[in-house]
Amino acid sequence: MRKRTRRTTAAQGAARPTVAVCRGCCCGTPKVPGLDHTAQLRDLRQALNDTANVRVTDCLNACERANVIVIQPSAKGRKTGGRPVWLGLVNDPDATTDITTWVENGGPGLTDPPDILDLYTFRPSRRVQAELHDT
Repeated sequence: MRKRTRRTTAAQGAARPTVAVCRGCCCGTPKVPGLDHTAQLRDLRQALNDTANVRVTDCLNACERANVIVIQPSAKGRKTGGRPVWLGLVNDPDATTDITTWVENGGPGLTDPPDILDLYTFRPSRRVQAELHDT
């Protein structure tokens, strides 16, 4: 019975978008001043509790763009062509709010992000992408 419950929980998790918040060597540290990093993570978790999986990840090797957040589409979003969206320099509470609003509305593949998030979007190197997908 327990195995069935675990599989169901895992399947439900895959159905939701995932918000990966970098908290490695630069992101989430005093190297990025002027932002309450703990509050940013708390706000994401609280706002997206019923909508997405929010997880902390180690360094994503995009330190020049700290703080980095990667929005991975839900299973439904992937089926419609959604791909992970990398956001860098997310050092403003308003940007965090824009991210949560977008994810609450469906995220990659299901809804377009607010135009303002174009300022934060970047494409990581192939090496970094490969490393992230290997984990």
